[in-house]
Amino acid sequence: MAIDGIPVVGIPCDVFERGLHPFHGVGEKYIDAVAHGAQALPLLLPAIGGGRDLAPLSELMPLAALLDALDGVFLPGSPSNVEPQRYAGAPSVPGTLHDPQRDAGTLDLIPLAIARGVPLLCVCRGMQELNVALGGTLHQRVQEVPGMRDHRANDHHDRERQYAAVHPVMVEPGGVFEQLLGPAPFAVNSLHAQGIDRLAPGLRVEARAPDGLVEAVSVIGSPAFAVGVQWHPEWRFREHAASVKLFAAFGTAMRSRNAARTARTTSGGVLPA
Repeated sequence: MAIDGIPVVGIPCDVFERGLHPFHGVGEKYIDAVAHGAQALPLLLPAIGGGRDLAPLSELMPLAALLDALDGVFLPGSPSNVEPQRYAGAPSVPGTLHDPQRDAGTLDLIPLAIARGVPLLCVCRGMQELNVALGGTLHQRVQEVPGMRDHRANDHHDRERQYAAVHPVMVEPGGVFEQLLGPAPFAVNSLHAQGIDRLAPGLRVEARAPDGLVEAVSVIGSPAFAVGVQWHPEWRFREHAASVKLFAAFGTAMRSRNAARTARTTSGGVLPA
């Protein structure tokens, strides 16, 4: 699928129960930010397989072929945690929400997207998936790690207060974020219990919270834009300069890929394996 001038971005779905039935979906705030902030057409990718009696998406369509039809991949946040067996972690605390179908899709998709030069933006759970997919590990409950603050949202607050900025992030010098956002600290929201423990070998830290927790990463040597953030830049993204710049950069990378894909299609060429 190639749409001249309009980048197409794949967004993996969560799987959640509504009544007696499982549904696949993505939060509207993510779709809005990608559509309007990055000026791309969102394409929701179902999280089939991964534990249910269904063929995984990779069997219906090879992941390489799927990625060749996309100009970017956006990994959104989610209420669920990455299953700890994916990174040899300890069993989760009882009652922890997981989404094995999403894990089954995204953890295979991420390294292939990077290898094929597909622009990648990962938010909250998405950044955690990026770290796990490349060989890193996670804290399941950051608030219980000595020296770390409680990064969770207060469930008693309304949505506006939950997504309010609560701490600064310090940008690491010499990286992608310093070039993109500048060197000055800026304030972000915080709504997560999971966080990066051991950084994956292929990632570079781009920003940290005051307690040292990794808040942003980039993929070392990536042929295309490939970053992750722990906060939620999609929330009221138009009101925050850092969020505007982040989604705009993602959109620019996707339009570049779209132009290349369109040119190859017109000339009869193919994308590299």
